[in-house]
Amino acid sequence: MFFLAVGLAMDAFSVSITRGMTLKCNFKHAFIIALFFGGFQALMPVAGWLAGEQLAALVEVWAPWIAFLLLLLVGGKMIYEGLREEDDEDVCKVFSLKDILILSVATSIDAFAVGVSFAFLNTPILMPILIIGLVTFGLSFLGCYIGKKMGHFLGNRIEILGGAILIAIGLKILLENLVT
Repeated sequence: MFFLAVGLAMDAFSVSITRGMTLKCNFKHAFIIALFFGGFQALMPVAGWLAGEQLAALVEVWAPWIAFLLLLLVGGKMIYEGLREEDDEDVCKVFSLKDILILSVATSIDAFAVGVSFAFLNTPILMPILIIGLVTFGLSFLGCYIGKKMGHFLGNRIEILGGAILIAIGLKILLENLVT
């Protein structure tokens, strides 16, 4: 279950690194990001478990596209903001709960499908969601600080790199699911 949780958390971890690079991430921001990512990773399997068979086919088809579009939207916005002429303080200080919410959904859609599979296997849901949520929380919190350290080295145009990384993650999700 731990390895499943780590696998599910990798997108959230990567996105946390990009958010850490582009925000002046303090403890409060890192905690909020980790709470959203961990919370959504824990709630989506419950939603999938409750939905069971009814939504399984729909999720399998549309989830990669939804994740891709959400990450493209946020990544494109980050690139746009990185290209705008502003001083360093304006570019880095933006912390948007709306963006974090969108990213939380985008990175946790695969957890919905895992919840559907738990329903098919008659797997009790409580222990898996606790493990998934806590692992994602921890990795996301760590990712913010790793990104913060990397952002110092890469300078004030890190927003463009962060946006490109989000788009690449979305494309990876889409391509992996189109090929399989």
